[in-house]
Amino acid sequence: MRLPNKLARWLGLGLICFGIVFATGAFAIEQAGELSKAEVKATLRKVPATYPGTVHLLPATLETTQWGWFNNAEAPVMHMASGDTVVVETMMHSHNQVVPGLTIEEIKKLRTDHPGRGPHTLTGPIYIDGAEPGDTLKVNILKIVPRAYATNFNVPGMFGQFPDQFPDGQVKYVYLDMDRKVAEFLPGIEIPLAPFPGTIGVAREEPGQYSSVPPGRYAGNLDIRDMVEGTTLYVPVFVDGALLWTGDSHAAQGNGEINLTALESAFKEIVLNVEVIKGDTIEWPQIETPTHWIRLGVDRDLNTALEIAKAETIEFLSEQRQISAEAAAALMPTVSDCRVSQVVDINKGVHCLNPKDLTATKTVAYPTAETDDDYVAYTQGDDLNAIMDAASLEMMAELQEKAGLTRLDAYGLASIAMDCRLNEIATDSKSLHCVIPKSLWADKA
Repeated sequence: MRLPNKLARWLGLGLICFGIVFATGAFAIEQAGELSKAEVKATLRKVPATYPGTVHLLPATLETTQWGWFNNAEAPVMHMASGDTVVVETMMHSHNQVVPGLTIEEIKKLRTDHPGRGPHTLTGPIYIDGAEPGDTLKVNILKIVPRAYATNFNVPGMFGQFPDQFPDGQVKYVYLDMDRKVAEFLPGIEIPLAPFPGTIGVAREEPGQYSSVPPGRYAGNLDIRDMVEGTTLYVPVFVDGALLWTGDSHAAQGNGEINLTALESAFKEIVLNVEVIKGDTIEWPQIETPTHWIRLGVDRDLNTALEIAKAETIEFLSEQRQISAEAAAALMPTVSDCRVSQVVDINKGVHCLNPKDLTATKTVAYPTAETDDDYVAYTQGDDLNAIMDAASLEMMAELQEKAGLTRLDAYGLASIAMDCRLNEIATDSKSLHCVIPKSLWADKA
């Protein structure tokens, strides 16, 4: 039986409308399902705990980490409110491939096969609700628990402060004895452990993909060993949500980190309480310890990094003590304790510790020759880059001659334990005093 033409047309039109309605509804249901899945995942990551605010868990997986890049277009892996706390897990370098057993040749291949990116594995980004450009993000490090092991290595002929002088490389793995808070780097030589995030920071303002290696105003790979559990990082916000990352987890590090690596580890947990300070703009990251305020500078030229750190410190002292900038500049050498943070991350760093106690006097020693307590390398001049190089080489020579270490072991020990202190900090006259305590040797402790 054939339907009349008019009826057939109406039935056809009806079927088309039904199809459109059905397809639209199915799409809406699918979208609602995805949203619900994300909401369920976020809910499952909230746990009861005694930390401030709502407490979130952020495991380190291939979905929640990036290897060697920062990109402010990276989709957040978590949202949290100002005042909340997040328990973050981190990975070892190169998406957890640098673990005990990996040879130095295999570590080098991970770098040469992936040019342009850093070695770090970064957990995040975390979107902080309400954070906007012009705000400051306050990140309080409440707790750090590292893995059982760490590594120190220098890649043959690449990276570090002296790649041309070290065409040979080595890797060492150590056990982190957190009961005694030491790691045995060489027989009879124990390194005190003070875990801290080598990298913690927010997204930079510029769009695009950038290596995780150079630090900047966004913090990132600052490698400041004083930023341990119980300290607080303040960092400028450049994009909506701030986008917080952390990784490159260190168990210990020397000032300078001259062979490029600290005692590189991963954290089973780093607990961060996060707060947005609205409308409070700062120029450079700042760090607060229980006893000091730290001001810092970062630049490709270590002299410029020092000048930035000096300007930041003078501004701080002027505000803290209600004195003129000229008076603060005159006061700085008597109260501020400036150190070389690192010299191997493309952008080098200097940081200065300033006491909260206005009556405190500086008690830092600036030895110029070996003492009963320390191996010492002392240099002076107007170029901080040059005198840092000279002091590092002098220290390595001293460790070989007086402590009997090999070249590679001296390089590694200086990278994880050397402390480089700035005494004179004038533009045309600087002095650098690098020390390694003899107490690291168990028989001399």
